[in-house]
Amino acid sequence: MAQEFAPEDSNSEGQTAFLLMTMRVSLRRPARRAVPARQHSGRGADLRAHAQPPAPGSGPDELRARRGINAHGFEIAGFRNGWAGVLAGDFFELTHDNTSGILHRGGTILGTSRTNPYAQDGGGERARATLSKAGIDAVVAVGGEDTLGVAHRLSADGIDVVGVPKTIDNDLGRTDFTFGFNTAVQIASDAIDRLHTTAESHNRVIVVEVMGRSAGWIATYSGMAGGADAILVPERPFDLDEVCARIRRRHATGRLFSIIVVAEGAQPVGGIEDGPAETDAFGHPRLGGIAVTLEKEIEARTGYETRMTILGHVQRGGTPTAYDRVLATRFGVAAIDAVAAGHFGNMVALHAADIVEVPLEDALAEPKLLDPELYQTAEVFFG
Repeated sequence: MAQEFAPEDSNSEGQTAFLLMTMRVSLRRPARRAVPARQHSGRGADLRAHAQPPAPGSGPDELRARRGINAHGFEIAGFRNGWAGVLAGDFFELTHDNTSGILHRGGTILGTSRTNPYAQDGGGERARATLSKAGIDAVVAVGGEDTLGVAHRLSADGIDVVGVPKTIDNDLGRTDFTFGFNTAVQIASDAIDRLHTTAESHNRVIVVEVMGRSAGWIATYSGMAGGADAILVPERPFDLDEVCARIRRRHATGRLFSIIVVAEGAQPVGGIEDGPAETDAFGHPRLGGIAVTLEKEIEARTGYETRMTILGHVQRGGTPTAYDRVLATRFGVAAIDAVAAGHFGNMVALHAADIVEVPLEDALAEPKLLDPELYQTAEVFFG
């Protein structure tokens, strides 16, 4: 029976990026082959990539499921629409034919949803029952803190799981970068470059809102690359008077335009007086709109014409960068190899130039917030 699933929301983890959803890839090893490094039921290793909101570059991960077929003799299945597909038992076999030609595509052929099985009555039990009935021996969950949080709980409940870090926010612990982040930064940087034209031509202040619920990685990287005159991030509540003072100083020296990049989760000192925020299935507030507040406040306080642009879901779509394609490919191959070796309860991660395995528990212990030294470097060029 078809399972209803919630649409992806506008905040970033839900986003995880363009079309990248929580994907689940299932790998089932034929009964005639022994399951490597660990005794299973004989039904084979089943990897599932869990899908989160879209992010660029999931295609390579799905494509590298071929590694399971070619190198390990796995049968591979993918669940549609993330954990909603697991609850509904909605999956299909991933083959050479249906994964061919997707390397350059953003998003995922599996679909995504903001579904949390553990937020539903008996959801965890239903998910485990589906996996057992389908003959799944292992799950590969691809996503951010929410997707992998569910995977970690399933792991604690006895399901063999390997995680793959995919979120444009780049806020997962124990990995230098998540795939999807590089593409999101490139899209935001390109947008800032284009906004420079109208800002300079019309002597305007332009406020650019990018994704980043609790971490300002996208804002800082794209702001530095795009030459922003101020970057506002969730880790550092901003003083609006100080932001306006920077803009006035630029005008006083003849620079009659300014570009302000703000992460959706950034807040002024003291916060914003709003009613209770709507939350998603994982308890996260639905963000978006800080740029609207800044547009009004900056124009009112400085008298300079101000406009805002919210990039929103634009950051999660389109063709992934070469960097993300390579990173997703390396993660996908490493995840399949981890299943073959029986290294469950882990997440594949990037450490410097190497792909390694780290415990899921450690990766999820706390979000990876913006490096203060990186922000200090960006500040050198403010105003």
